[in-house]
Amino acid sequence: MNYFNVGKIVNTQGLQGELRVMSVTDFAEERFKKGSKLSLFNEKDHFVMEVEVASHRKQKNFDIVKFKGLYHINDVEKYKGHSLKVAEEDLANLGEDEFYYHEIIGLDVYEKDVLIGQIKEILQPGANDVWVVQRKGKRDLLLPYIPPVVLKVDIPNGRVEVDIMEGLDDED
Repeated sequence: MNYFNVGKIVNTQGLQGELRVMSVTDFAEERFKKGSKLSLFNEKDHFVMEVEVASHRKQKNFDIVKFKGLYHINDVEKYKGHSLKVAEEDLANLGEDEFYYHEIIGLDVYEKDVLIGQIKEILQPGANDVWVVQRKGKRDLLLPYIPPVVLKVDIPNGRVEVDIMEGLDDED
């Protein structure tokens, strides 16, 4: 079974078993809602156990999560540094022109049928995502995920069509 990252436990929160989670999902409200099932993986990416969300709230840039059956700091302290993942079968269906990161990373990027490189990472600096394109013999290209730049995403064929606007590629 495949699992996908939704967050990392960075610390405990108080004495009642709450955990401070750095979310890496666009669907935090859905992933961390009461009753949601998540999988806990240790620092070496080994499955530890399945957990069920008992409560969730936002605090600053963190999601504060408590799991069913783990109600004291001594129950959860050992999970600092662990990752929270969702099973592939629990992923929600997305609308048209919506994609999961794992679907985008690894796609080939083309401009006018010329291979530019391959998407290796997605950054979330603010208003829109930025796709990091790894190129041969050049520095990585940072492409904002906006309509004038990303023209077409073709998941089945593993390719993305782009129009690199003036100023985006500082090596030209």
